[in-house]
Amino acid sequence: MKFLNKTIQLLLLLELLVLVSAFFFFPFTGGEINFAGVALLSSGFMVITLVAMVLFFRGQMKDPSSQTMHSLVAVVLKFLLELVLALLWFFVAKKTGMSSVILFFVLYLAFTLFSVLVMVKTLKNNIL
Repeated sequence: MKFLNKTIQLLLLLELLVLVSAFFFFPFTGGEINFAGVALLSSGFMVITLVAMVLFFRGQMKDPSSQTMHSLVAVVLKFLLELVLALLWFFVAKKTGMSSVILFFVLYLAFTLFSVLVMVKTLKNNIL
């Protein structure tokens, strides 16, 4: 539970860092992406990562066979929810400009690296 609280705090810090950097960076670009779009997309990634981390750490409190299943379900659920987010972002919201695509994949990379690093650090001493 202690690791989950620390992970949530780090995730909120990452979200704050993304929002602050977007607030200062995007007014100078004059592109098609505004701060509201960045906030919406990064919030979506944060919620997806939070769901995956809660599921992952819930599995860490269980027996070893259940840990493996929870870890796999957390990774697969994160991937599927991000596919849905991509579908909504690109096809429903029609954000298909080059800057929108780059923004999506930069945020995808940032939040995926965060979740991978947290999982690897947690599983460093565990055997699945």
